[in-house]
Amino acid sequence: MFGLSLDDVQDLAQFAEAQYLPFMLLSDPDGSVSRRYGVLPENASWTNRITFIIDDAGVLRHIDTKVDVKGHGTDVAARVRELQGE
Repeated sequence: MFGLSLDDVQDLAQFAEAQYLPFMLLSDPDGSVSRRYGVLPENASWTNRITFIIDDAGVLRHIDTKVDVKGHGTDVAARVRELQGE
């Protein structure tokens, strides 16, 4: 699992440490990856919070466009378990 942000590497490292995140945050300061995934609105300095679940073969299995930060990890874990059972 990875998170992607427009913030720089140093800011992301500090945030991850402060929040005890159990996953890696990736820096996309120029927005190139965010644009490819369609989560960076035109002329915006922020991205939409969207979760993509991509399997080990690189196949996009699920998109969650209504991310509620509280409980989202539990929701994602449940969806991954569901997809693994298919």
